[in-house]
Amino acid sequence: MNPRFGLRLAGAMVCLLGLISLSSTAAEDQTSVPSSSPPPWQQAPKAPAGAPNIVLVLLDDVGFAASSSFGGPADTPFLDRLAAQGLRYIDFNNTALCSPTRAALLSGRNHHKVGFGTVSEINNPYPGYNSFWPKSVVSLPEMLRRNGYSTAAFGKWHNTPLWEVSPVGPFDRWPTGLGFEYFYGFMQGEASQWEPPLYRNTTAVDPGMTPKDGYYLTTDLVDDAVRWVQTHDSIAPQKPYFLYFATGATHAPHHVPADWIAKYKGKFDGGWDKLNAEIFERQKKLGVIPANTVRTPRDPNLPAWDSLTADQKRLYARQMEVYSAYMAATDYQIGRLVDAIQKEPNGQNTLILYIVGDNGASVEGGPDGSDENMATYAGIPDDVQKQLSRSDHLGGPDLDNILDKEWAFALNTPFKGAKGDASHFGGTRSPLIVAWPAKIKDAGAIRPQFAHVNDIAPTIYDLIGISLPKDVDGVQQAPLDGVSFAPTLFDPRAPSEHHVQYFEMFGNRAIYKDGWVAAAPHGSIFAGLNRSTDFAHDAWELYHVDDDFSEAKDVASKYPDKLKELELLFDGEARRNQVYPLSLADIGGLFPGSSRPYFANDRTEFVFHGGLPRIPTNQLPSFARSHRITASLEIPVGGASGVIMADGGRYGGFSLYAKEGRLVYEQNFFGDERSIITSTMPLPSGKVDVAFEFQRTNQAKWGGGTGKLFINGKPAGEGEIPKVGFASEIDTFDVGADRGSPVSASYAAPAAFNGKVDEIRIDLQ
Repeated sequence: MNPRFGLRLAGAMVCLLGLISLSSTAAEDQTSVPSSSPPPWQQAPKAPAGAPNIVLVLLDDVGFAASSSFGGPADTPFLDRLAAQGLRYIDFNNTALCSPTRAALLSGRNHHKVGFGTVSEINNPYPGYNSFWPKSVVSLPEMLRRNGYSTAAFGKWHNTPLWEVSPVGPFDRWPTGLGFEYFYGFMQGEASQWEPPLYRNTTAVDPGMTPKDGYYLTTDLVDDAVRWVQTHDSIAPQKPYFLYFATGATHAPHHVPADWIAKYKGKFDGGWDKLNAEIFERQKKLGVIPANTVRTPRDPNLPAWDSLTADQKRLYARQMEVYSAYMAATDYQIGRLVDAIQKEPNGQNTLILYIVGDNGASVEGGPDGSDENMATYAGIPDDVQKQLSRSDHLGGPDLDNILDKEWAFALNTPFKGAKGDASHFGGTRSPLIVAWPAKIKDAGAIRPQFAHVNDIAPTIYDLIGISLPKDVDGVQQAPLDGVSFAPTLFDPRAPSEHHVQYFEMFGNRAIYKDGWVAAAPHGSIFAGLNRSTDFAHDAWELYHVDDDFSEAKDVASKYPDKLKELELLFDGEARRNQVYPLSLADIGGLFPGSSRPYFANDRTEFVFHGGLPRIPTNQLPSFARSHRITASLEIPVGGASGVIMADGGRYGGFSLYAKEGRLVYEQNFFGDERSIITSTMPLPSGKVDVAFEFQRTNQAKWGGGTGKLFINGKPAGEGEIPKVGFASEIDTFDVGADRGSPVSASYAAPAAFNGKVDEIRIDLQ
């Protein structure tokens, strides 16, 4: 016998004898309660018998007519195949914007009730707009988790207040705080498909690959989701799961591999007017619009294709080639996910709900589109010639590109609205595909019943056989606003039970009731957001959408009593759902210094240490003011290299780094203009203090000033910085490396510092 084994056995026997002795003593204790058998183990919740797996897919910024499945230009063979397995809903509606649609989708309530009257970047403190998902609104994943489901979310979240997206939380409004047991994706409104800032649960993680290695975000998300499903089914195949897959595609930036773009070369040279007409005819043949639908005209704020210059046509056609490729590549990746799921043992008993867009096609690119989208947001448009000169790079990691707004007219055919416009379809209409091989027998059919994103949760509850409790953890629950459309899955004649639904975004508002819609546009979305707060004088329109699918015929003058009835109904719904006061887009909350409760508010001094996880750029105040950055370093013999500190990325920000043994400061003005200051002396080895000091001398918007470098307190370089912008929102603040996309073109991310960053001090006084 092995001596060590003998000692272990002897020790175990001593412990066992001790336990027997204690047990005997306890048995003799008159206060103990003898039991012939132990109590049963506490059991985890079990889902109702036969409950299906549920896969909920949501795309981003996809117009009603973008996919070939609904007459559009992007080839979507997987969507076609899924529709042939299931049902196409052609009267399915969203909220006209991303965060609000997600809030309604994952709660079953109207979006203002969840605090998402708009997106978290432009919220305000009123209850309908503060982004604080309330405890009175239990989420769909939390309900499913409590009823025996495993839950996981992948991709875009965008339902956490910006100031809570930090390494210190709080985390109760992150995905894992709202019912998801696992999350892998990004937290903000958009992300690079090539260099995204990812999180696993609440921890920042790097993809581990670069674009040169072939990294692509949607591919990565699908790979991770498939691994999660396969792991789940290997261990607990008897337990159903809820998988929420929300891509960043096809939101800007429009990133897609070049081989996908090549498939669309020359396909859009005829322009948006021609494409709109072609899509309309295809939609009628496919049956995804009624035969009597009228094609709405191009908005008067948009030019005719034939009025453009040759250069404009070349650029705009190229932008549309990239967008269509982006949509097609996304369809392929969703196909990979669903194919893998349906091959699993319980694949046929998997309910798939595929929402092809959280809102209509986007007009955010402006009249010319942009390959520097962050600059477009900042009010710095791109000109046609500059974009043409680098149009071959569209879709790649070098550019932050989005197509021009005119294409939204075609991508939303046959409707007149677009993203951000809650007053008209086109802003609020998305295709929905529902497939459930084990249950749906009317495969390939079309459903015309009215439905809304807030109906998804009630429909799932209905199909599973669970009910919303009156209270959760002692908090009384707000009732569901959505209504189950489960009967329509099995009976094409089942009526819609969703009789009334309001819509509101940026003051554009509408109300649906039993086949009628009253709409009050607050100006044309194609002309840009109306900044006026005079909502009282907005003119109401009236449409009988049971007979007028595209809202082509305003019948307000013919039915004034019906219009007044619906106006009053909207007012009642608005008061009941926290819609008032009507809100305009206020982008001033992106950074600390606003009234929003950032941790950094009222702070002008910061200390960061080496090894710090990446931080979203908006957790720090703007560096456009005068400031000083001091870094305590340890530099190896042989010279320093790599990033000491970086804020932002290739689309805007600044970096303090070492190159060829010298200290360098680089200001990147929205990816378009760069100012570089290099030290006149090399960095010594050992412990070294370096500093950068910026004195702003031009107080005009984007005005710059003078930058100075210091090494161990001695002046080491000086230069002018003509323009200072803000850091790209889709990148991060980093210490000791530049994660995500690199601020500077002179190094490749992450360009980790080869020495040690002990401490960085920032003084913004």
